Amino acid sequence: MKRTALVTGGTRGLGRQIAIDLQAAGYQVVVVYHNNAEAAAEFTRTTSIPAISWDVADFEACRLGVAHVERDYGAIDILVNDAGITRDAVLHRMTEDQWWQVINTNLGSMFNMCRNVIEGMRTRGFGRVINISSINGEKGQIGQANYAAAKAGILGFTRTLALESARKNITVNAIAPGYCDTEMVAAVPEEVLKTIIDNIPVGRLGTPEDIARMVTFLADDNAGFITGATIEINGGQYMS
Repeated sequence: MKRTALVTGGTRGLGRQIAIDLQAAGYQVVVVYHNNAEAAAEFTRTTSIPAISWDVADFEACRLGVAHVERDYGAIDILVNDAGITRDAVLHRMTEDQWWQVINTNLGSMFNMCRNVIEGMRTRGFGRVINISSINGEKGQIGQANYAAAKAGILGFTRTLALESARKNITVNAIAPGYCDTEMVAAVPEEVLKTIIDNIPVGRLGTPEDIARMVTFLADDNAGFITGATIEINGGQYMS
């Protein structure tokens, strides 16, 4: 019987490739999106992966969404928390709304999603939780106090849940990507993008495939001795 994988933020960017790679590895994959129903419909048309809409920043929406997935597609064995937004501004100009939108979506979603799948994983004695953090959660970034705080918080959350879950055959790991060739990075001004690439030792942006390969590896049944880890995939730009 296929294991079921749920990927938040799964219709675009890194999440899209993660979902495609997990499907290719033999998993039953379902993705979550919030906005842009047109992109989600196109994603499902081209991949046959079902996409369901809810707001991962809303606990009750996550509870109902997880119940929907488990009813229609089976118990969730693998959870990939990829959903994230940016609302960039230097702190002395950042609004309260910009702060909380990013914190609630990028970090609050960790609690909302994990809380609604962890009991089932514990009961079944198996689970894989993979949280997508960021290089900027490790080193900081001007104009991203909200984003960096959320992504750094993911690392502490990951380690704690890993400790709580290890005896139940549930692994919890984080991936901290560097700058990757996605829509989010494509929106950066050309001169800024050139500076970013010049500071990456391997001399290029990452690709969604670079991240998706690691997610698929961590999701595997045979990855059971890796938990609480932060895996950096950044071309050597930051080494902790």
